[in-house]
Amino acid sequence: MPVPDDQLPVVLPENVEITGAGSPLAKMPEFYECSCPKCGGAAKRETDTMDTFVESSWYFLRYACPDNDQAMVDARTAYWCKGGIDQYIGGIEHAILHLLYSRFWTKLMRDVGLIDIGEPFANLLTQGMVVAPTFYRDLADGKKQWINPAEVDVVTDERGRPTGATLIADGQPVVIGGTEKMSKSKNNGVDPQALIDQYGADTARLFIMFAAPPDQSLEWSDAGVEGAFRFLKRLWKLTHDHVAQGLVPAFTGGELPTALKDFRRQLHQTIGKVTDDYGRRKQFNTAIAAVMELLNAFAKLPDDATARAVKQEALEAAALMLFPIVPHISHALFGELRPGLDAGQQTFPKVDASALTQDEIELMLQVNGKLRGSITVAAGADKASIEAAALASEAVQKFMEGKPAKKVVVVPGRLVNIVV
Repeated sequence: MPVPDDQLPVVLPENVEITGAGSPLAKMPEFYECSCPKCGGAAKRETDTMDTFVESSWYFLRYACPDNDQAMVDARTAYWCKGGIDQYIGGIEHAILHLLYSRFWTKLMRDVGLIDIGEPFANLLTQGMVVAPTFYRDLADGKKQWINPAEVDVVTDERGRPTGATLIADGQPVVIGGTEKMSKSKNNGVDPQALIDQYGADTARLFIMFAAPPDQSLEWSDAGVEGAFRFLKRLWKLTHDHVAQGLVPAFTGGELPTALKDFRRQLHQTIGKVTDDYGRRKQFNTAIAAVMELLNAFAKLPDDATARAVKQEALEAAALMLFPIVPHISHALFGELRPGLDAGQQTFPKVDASALTQDEIELMLQVNGKLRGSITVAAGADKASIEAAALASEAVQKFMEGKPAKKVVVVPGRLVNIVV
């Protein structure tokens, strides 16, 4: 049976004009004017034929060749996207919309011979939402007037819990709503430009990365922003004070006193942890915390020539470790530490295995499972030596109260538990 004319595939005329404003089909009567296939009367074809996700479903492939005005993609896409993209990061909505569509679109482009990959992304990280408190007033028509938190004065009790809130403009009460995802509808967003004007972009970036793991919700906190700002000021001051005394070559090897050896071990343990947190674990908050701990130890170092060489090494490493999160301040500080070099052109710090070796280790002491002190033993001490040192400890003898030990449990590198 012949197919009715109105059910045949539509062939677009050659004079389609794409201007970037609206659908070109809506300006073509020869396309949208048709007959209804059921009643035969005058009808109009749908002209909005492309979902908004169509464009965003393949833009990551287009990034490799944005200046090509003759084809969707070219050989540069094959080069940059060979084997697919390593990491996809998106909110929960993306997992069911953009991610799903982009997988379909990639397979379509593969099937028509434009690319040679079937799965666009190797790994998925679903980021958490940024949440903040909400405030509102009930209107006469039953609707709510949502008020931005920056316009509200909140009263808290001795434990920091909100007990009331008023609008700063008129001093009248407002209702405290729940903590919800930042959105225009709830008017609980934060103006990024105001934050940047007051603290700088790096402070905003640091707070967001430090406040929570990337896959969990982040509760916005003005106090947290202040804390991030104080940390960056501290990093700046430590570097400024060091540079003001004159630059020295970074430490590369040699004998060190115990305190500097311990600090340098912490430095390279931190480099190893930050490398793993960035690359494998995607836990940026713990990477930042490790650098913070390192700077706490840095502040206790002396200022002699040997210590300054170790400080130089540590500050250079800290600037590079923080560069992915706070690029502006890291770039400036690294340029002061290594004049003429660009932090963005450097390789990421690498762990010096020789710095991780230990002559002695500290073991926690427990009596019947309760912490009672610690002992320092040689790193290579055998079990018998560790047990003897633990039993001879004054802290242990005090809590054993002259009773014999029924059992001694040694957890290598961590603790000794004595059961009496």
